Amino acid sequence: MAASCARTLGKVARIVFDTPTCRLTNNAPVLTRNHMKGQVKTYCVSSGFKSRPVRGRILGSAFLLGGGFGLYQTVKLQFQHHLAAEKIKAPGLGTDLKLTLYQYKTCPFCSKVRAFLDYHGFSYEIVEVNPVMRQEIKWSTYRKVPILMVDGTVQINDSSVIISALKTYLITKERTIPEVLSCYPEMKSKNDSGKDVIEFGNKYWVMVNNEDADHLYPEKDSRKEEIKWRKWADDWLVHLISPNVYRTPTEALASFDYIVREGKFGTFEGFFAKYFGAAAMWVISKRLKKRHNLQNDVRQDLYKAINDWVAAIGKNKKFMGGDQPNLADLAVFGVLRVMEGLQAFDDMMENTKGKNWYRRMQKATQHVS
Repeated sequence: MAASCARTLGKVARIVFDTPTCRLTNNAPVLTRNHMKGQVKTYCVSSGFKSRPVRGRILGSAFLLGGGFGLYQTVKLQFQHHLAAEKIKAPGLGTDLKLTLYQYKTCPFCSKVRAFLDYHGFSYEIVEVNPVMRQEIKWSTYRKVPILMVDGTVQINDSSVIISALKTYLITKERTIPEVLSCYPEMKSKNDSGKDVIEFGNKYWVMVNNEDADHLYPEKDSRKEEIKWRKWADDWLVHLISPNVYRTPTEALASFDYIVREGKFGTFEGFFAKYFGAAAMWVISKRLKKRHNLQNDVRQDLYKAINDWVAAIGKNKKFMGGDQPNLADLAVFGVLRVMEGLQAFDDMMENTKGKNWYRRMQKATQHVS
């Protein structure tokens, strides 16, 4: 919604300031992220000793040093073999996929994908898309983000499809990415307004056989719960973000200041997006509140949503997935993360029971450089 508003305002800006200077934009930043979980750094410290003119002691010392060095090399070799085996087992790190993510940094759907990629240790490049011109994805008939390109040839659209398809690929590597994508067919239709819409079949499903499913979902109904809460993140939680971050004119301005700083805008596009966009989204947020039947104080809906989520996890689990996050954890975390640094986020952390879970998710999705 904010990106759409920014695009409209950006076009107005280009009409008003139709000069070469006004059309200047920043170059597309391409960030490379290498996520090498479990990387071990070793440091060697050498020390000397004074030798005495006694041949027996010299020989004895040489024997001890030689034996110790041999033991060190043996242990080191075994440890390296162990690390190599663990690296192959680690999800994401064993893949040779070249991934490029086209995104808006402040988009909750893009944030979901980054959370998944970071947690599973994928290396990937980021291309920040200008939300006004969208020149970075002019080659694509699919005009939304996120878009994930695999090996420069295979395009995956929709955040939930990206996550489900890559998770399926990690578990069943005998199938190629195009073969996995055939499980998520694209379906075109028209909505109530007559506008063309694209949906994807099975997009919340990890397509694995029964044996792999039993391993991935050991608890009864855990697969059903994961799908349920992934849908909840897309269909409900994400709609609480805009009404909360644009709740007041002050909050709307702070939100657009963050969007402009973190996004890719030209000079005048950024100016119009920040000031006119903030005013527009403050008005639009009121309409969104009515459309989604939110309370007058939209914070209360956000607080309830987070407390419902924490209650569903239960007191005896760290994550919805148990000891480790599952796809629902990553989806909810990804959506909420876009509010970091804003008043709505601070209020959420202070007034709900989600703080401890959120901090655990931050730690789980941090990559080791």
